[in-house]
Amino acid sequence: MTRIHVPAALAVGTTLDLPEDAARHVAQVLRMRAGETLTLFDGEAGECAATIVEASRREVRVRIDGQVAVDRESPLDITLVQCVSKGERMDYTIQKAVELGVTRIVPLLSERSVVRLDAERWDRKLEHWRGVMVSACEQSGRTRLPALAPVTRLDAWLATPADDCLRLVLAPTGAVSLKALAPTARLALLIGPEGGLSDAELAAARRAGCTAIGLGPRVLRTETAGVAALAALQVLWGDVG
Repeated sequence: MTRIHVPAALAVGTTLDLPEDAARHVAQVLRMRAGETLTLFDGEAGECAATIVEASRREVRVRIDGQVAVDRESPLDITLVQCVSKGERMDYTIQKAVELGVTRIVPLLSERSVVRLDAERWDRKLEHWRGVMVSACEQSGRTRLPALAPVTRLDAWLATPADDCLRLVLAPTGAVSLKALAPTARLALLIGPEGGLSDAELAAARRAGCTAIGLGPRVLRTETAGVAALAALQVLWGDVG
């Protein structure tokens, strides 16, 4: 079943026009026509069955036929605190993190970050990442969109209160394994950039209450490190496996 995110309130019996990008995808890529059915979700909760009543190359109007309460969210409240990587690497991390049930994503800049943009370009980058997250929700069956925080600096994030959240930082020298930790439902996972976090940054993270963890003898790239850790956390404490 085709799933489409619609950032609007969905009420049974009403009709609405799909957003432009979604309409183009439905009409031109999927070549769906009037009478065919699809699933809509607003990113807050649940999903709706809908029928296409009109379809042209740029406009698709649908009727909401019914609403279903669906809960496919992870029991874990996980914040991925990811130092920004270049281009498609960051897209990959965000996409897979959403598929693995992350609750929110905080993009970070650190000492060795290689991506440097002005405020306007960061705004465009955030909008692009939101699109990646929407697509990942559509594909994976999630009905809630994870939160995406503004890009911030590592020191600023470390200065925020932990609020009973278990903070973990992935480090090649991390001596603690995930299996050695007591299960918890609320945690934040800090992942460094391409060149890794500096010794000073790792020390600052530890002072801020982060536990340095390792994922085995192999060093993972920044775009796969968070994904691997999220998968392991969902297997150990969540709803995978």
